[in-house]
Amino acid sequence: MFPRLLQIGSFSLPTYGFLVAMGVLIGMYICARLARTQGILEDDAWNLGILMVLSGIVGAKILLIVNDWAHYSQNPREIFSLATLQSGGVFSGGLLGALLAGVWYMRAHQMPLLKTLDCFAPGLAFGHVLGRMGCFSAGCCYGKHTDLPWGVTFNSVIANAQTGVPLGVHLHPTQLIEGAAELINFFLLLWLFRRKTFNGQVFGTFMALYGIERFFIEFLRGDPGRGELLGGALTTTQAISIGLVIVGGLMWIRRPARASTVSA
Repeated sequence: MFPRLLQIGSFSLPTYGFLVAMGVLIGMYICARLARTQGILEDDAWNLGILMVLSGIVGAKILLIVNDWAHYSQNPREIFSLATLQSGGVFSGGLLGALLAGVWYMRAHQMPLLKTLDCFAPGLAFGHVLGRMGCFSAGCCYGKHTDLPWGVTFNSVIANAQTGVPLGVHLHPTQLIEGAAELINFFLLLWLFRRKTFNGQVFGTFMALYGIERFFIEFLRGDPGRGELLGGALTTTQAISIGLVIVGGLMWIRRPARASTVSA
């Protein structure tokens, strides 16, 4: 819709990059503030957040390449091309990459694992809201054709050149749908954080909610490189979403028998 936020001569500021950067900074600020309320040092929270962001970027790119391996295997140079580096990647891959790096860091620095993850859940959700607004501005992660009244039409030649989004066609606004869902998740997780009865409750809820919403939104996605499993019955992201729901559910099932252990 609006791929360039600022254009001065040959210099341009991509709207996507600006919104993603703001999402990262605000999300990390939320995480650090919540961590302080749980007795976790803000410096540790910021360091952990920076590591998770960098690892998330790598994970998102890796899953992007895996999902579209048929293309990248035939064009290996594009793996390190500017277009690939500038693309947002796949959020599910970024979430997995960030989690793996985060768990390693928390164990290495003796940070309370579940309590820390609870602090990061609302910030992750809010950062994702701005990230999806960035996707909408750039035209990436677009939906399939629709005749429903909420369909959106992209007309930017720049967006088409950068992301391949069809122009002049009514599409499902998948970016806005996911952004709205994550905004609801953010407020719900923030509410739950102040009332949680066991450590891991907030993050487990985030995993389950995001897995459910992303599983169904995938049916509306129209951009290529979704990845196929079970003969095309599922996309790679849907399989990961199922895993997120299972893990989130297990965190609830394995909660302490007594709900008074939130300070552990």
